[in-house]
Amino acid sequence: MSIKYYLPFLLTPLAAVANTPSDIERITVSTTRSTAPVSTVPATINVINAEDIAKQLAHTQDLSQILGNLIPSFSPSRQKMTSAGETLRGREPLYMIDGVPQSNPLRNGSRDGNTIDPAMIERIEVISGANAIQGMGASGGIINIITKTLADNTHQVSAGFSMPTSGGSDSQSYKASYLFSQEKDDLSLVGGVSARSTGMYRDGNGDLIGLDGSQGDTQDSNSVDLFLKAKYQLDSVQSLQVMINHYNIEGNGDYVALSGDPDNELPTTAQKDEIEGDAPRNRVTTLTFDYNHSDIAGGTLAWQLFMQDFAAMYGGGNFGTFQDPAYGEDLFDQSQNKSQKFGSRLTYAKNNLAGSNFDLVTGLDLLSDETYQELAQTGRNWVPKTTFNNAAPFAQLRFDGFEDWTLNVGARYEYGKLKVDDFTTLASYGSQFVEGGEPSFNELLSNVGIVYQVTKDLRFYASYSEGFSMADVGRVLRGINQPGLSVESFLNLEPVISDNRELGVEYANDSFNIKASYFESDSDLGSRLEADSDGIYSVKRERTEIDGFEASAQYYFNNDTTFGANYANTNGQYDGNSDGVVESDLGGSNISPTRLNLYWQQQWSNSVNSRLQANKLFDRDFNTGAEFDGYTTVDLSVNYQTQQYGAFSLGVDNLTDEFYITYYGQTNPSATRYFAGTGRVLSVNWDFAF
Repeated sequence: MSIKYYLPFLLTPLAAVANTPSDIERITVSTTRSTAPVSTVPATINVINAEDIAKQLAHTQDLSQILGNLIPSFSPSRQKMTSAGETLRGREPLYMIDGVPQSNPLRNGSRDGNTIDPAMIERIEVISGANAIQGMGASGGIINIITKTLADNTHQVSAGFSMPTSGGSDSQSYKASYLFSQEKDDLSLVGGVSARSTGMYRDGNGDLIGLDGSQGDTQDSNSVDLFLKAKYQLDSVQSLQVMINHYNIEGNGDYVALSGDPDNELPTTAQKDEIEGDAPRNRVTTLTFDYNHSDIAGGTLAWQLFMQDFAAMYGGGNFGTFQDPAYGEDLFDQSQNKSQKFGSRLTYAKNNLAGSNFDLVTGLDLLSDETYQELAQTGRNWVPKTTFNNAAPFAQLRFDGFEDWTLNVGARYEYGKLKVDDFTTLASYGSQFVEGGEPSFNELLSNVGIVYQVTKDLRFYASYSEGFSMADVGRVLRGINQPGLSVESFLNLEPVISDNRELGVEYANDSFNIKASYFESDSDLGSRLEADSDGIYSVKRERTEIDGFEASAQYYFNNDTTFGANYANTNGQYDGNSDGVVESDLGGSNISPTRLNLYWQQQWSNSVNSRLQANKLFDRDFNTGAEFDGYTTVDLSVNYQTQQYGAFSLGVDNLTDEFYITYYGQTNPSATRYFAGTGRVLSVNWDFAF
């Protein structure tokens, strides 16, 4: 994974690619909304560039797995359609596509990590730890997915095939994509289409892996992604850009899960059979309009308007929560989240303000989100239609008037207002009438940081930042089971404010690139999920405290050989008995295991390169009774570039065919979700540009 060191303006569409430490200053990152070099920013920032992504895509199409392989404090992948339980530094990250939030603040359906096909991704920018740069939802950090950008006048065709080495025809997967990039005069176009057909997964013993019938699964599914980006250069300092991405992934519904037995270590499996109801799916359309002006009063203006239409269907069941005598006995139903958001992001950046040593970044973010959750088979609303309007002006100042020292200070004012009409909960909650209301929130979030550049190779930094996110309003509202409550007075609708502290060090020269940080994150009124007997989660509002250490290192043995390591250890506790003191360990849905990632990258010739990586997850015991037996997986990718026939890659996921139960399956054991991880999978890919 490459560590990058230069930050341009919000939504800058182009990025240079660094292959050696000497290229560091040419890298661009849009997520910080700042023009300052990363060496002056008191935060842990990583960029997964196109080369990094290609090496991972050689053996996996799972975006969460790619992030876990490269970002040390990211949770292990669920290997499902859902991203529930996948956290960054113990809290949920904010997923974005070109700066557009993919998370749904009112009813978190945990599908925000599955809203775009990897074929459309140029790079991924990650800021670890809560911050107020992007505002609501970034309590664990920011994962900003940057879509494809102009690459001269080219066409690119890709195709791939994969299957487990112990599988049959039901486990074969196929993918294909076409991308084009054209430029004429002041207009540039980038677009494409991708399609995938994914077969069943098999574990290290060669057995079928169970499907997540409720949250949805990526196995036994088909997906399509349509993408287009057009940019028009108005003049030398002004440009307009529009981007649209439509992504649809849908299960085939040809297999059902067979319950496992966690007590006897028997995993959940699957058998061929038609499911009841509709197959789980994700349908997401993201649209952006961007205006950029590089010379307004000596500064740069970026203005983005965006829209997202989101619909996520979940698997059904005869759950007790869904039962209602008015609809008969043993009722089958399934839920669907629908959300539509509109927003505006205005950013102005100016260096050397009024001829001083101060740099200013300021702006205003606006968001309107309308969300509800329906029971699709009976037409009942499980979560009432809820509207959230948010306005957030912000300002960041950077001062570099002292030699070798940089000071950063900023504030973001969050105003949020909910609107919920009167509603009645489901019969299983007692058909409680809840008086609607329009509660509002006002929060001033501050941040301060300092960077000391000891030498040109070594820097230390320290920071304090407040993060802001909404508790899962939908889960809270739908679960009201007491009479006489109103939206205006319901405490659990209060937002989650986290206080975050970080100490870090970075060292980089021609041979080594090393960084390490210690972090803490506390919330007086946190948000923890707890499952009931049906496996349906409710929100628990309790004090939480999280701390951890992470480090990464790269050793450039020579121009052709690189060795690297990533390490992270995160701990968290919550106040389970409401005495104001944390005492219970946060579980696997919140805290990732201690992990060590090792890798070796080798350029064998001008046309052949490889990457061998090992991911070690260590054992962990929780004082709440949960246990995790760690495991190690090894992956390999080999890439061969020909002169006439394009590029070929061979990838092997889980090279040793390790059998293991996933981290989530072990720490949240249930008969229906005690899933094994995928065994050895062989992938062959071809890319041809013309």
